[in-house]
Amino acid sequence: MYPFRNILLPTNFSPNARAALKYAAAFARNDAGRVVMFNVQESKVPSNLLNAPVNSSEEHWLAQLRTDAKGLLADPLFQNLDVEVSFVDGEPSVEIAQAAIDHEIDLMTIVTRGRKGITRAFAGSIAEDIIAGSPCAVLALRPAQRDFVEHREGQTEIRLRRILLATNFRPSSVAATSLATHIANHMGAQLHAVYVIGDYFEQISAMFPEGGLAALTRLRSYVEERMTHLARTDGSRAITHVAQGRPYEEIVRLAAKTDADLIVIGTAVHNSLFGGTPVLGSEIERVVRNAPCPVLCVPAARVVTPLPAFVTQAVPT
Repeated sequence: MYPFRNILLPTNFSPNARAALKYAAAFARNDAGRVVMFNVQESKVPSNLLNAPVNSSEEHWLAQLRTDAKGLLADPLFQNLDVEVSFVDGEPSVEIAQAAIDHEIDLMTIVTRGRKGITRAFAGSIAEDIIAGSPCAVLALRPAQRDFVEHREGQTEIRLRRILLATNFRPSSVAATSLATHIANHMGAQLHAVYVIGDYFEQISAMFPEGGLAALTRLRSYVEERMTHLARTDGSRAITHVAQGRPYEEIVRLAAKTDADLIVIGTAVHNSLFGGTPVLGSEIERVVRNAPCPVLCVPAARVVTPLPAFVTQAVPT
């Protein structure tokens, strides 16, 4: 999984695409990797689109697609990098997830839009669908966030100084913990880890004073023990934090307080209450939408789980 040597750049060639391009190119350059620039259309695209001579009878959308793709390929950030271009037709989130498998992708970079919602880059809530369906880590970027990639005078540098790992010690966070630790050690970054005791425990304690309070006390003791273990093992040397409240709010608040350059979070998906496509949890969606820095969403094992239950035993990290 890390280093990231095979990087997928799904793009619709919008002005915001360059933000995702910058990170894809930076990680590819840093780790001697390659970038797969990937575009999904509703209709089939000729395999030789970029090399075929311009035809006056060609449909306008194909001509525009060729222009957009060549324009992005000519970006200086791609200079001297191995870049492959792929056009497919179909359902964007499905095709992007399949491309991650076909190209053995380690990292995907996508752009989201602001605090009011995930970008509708292709159709619907596609960024959420991409993260939920991805078999690899997804770096979610939002314009105007804190930036840890600098490009000047032809040089690109990744400057990761502080990483915030959001953990819940469930199986969904095991891969995220491992990846955050590896990146921090490789980049020489300071690793912070946070566990948020949800505010619903306070509500349970108020409703059921005897049992609820005992459960909250046991949970706090368990979390403190696991945090101590995390700080001392696996080479993480993490600075640990235990917060209480709405999980996404506490994660975003701590990221701002610590000047985190990157949030790393596990993204196990859950069955929708209404059936159909698996979905992300609402807290993860809100972290992505509100984070002051990029968010690295790391999938657990590709098993769709029911809605999360309370932890009943320790999970190795």
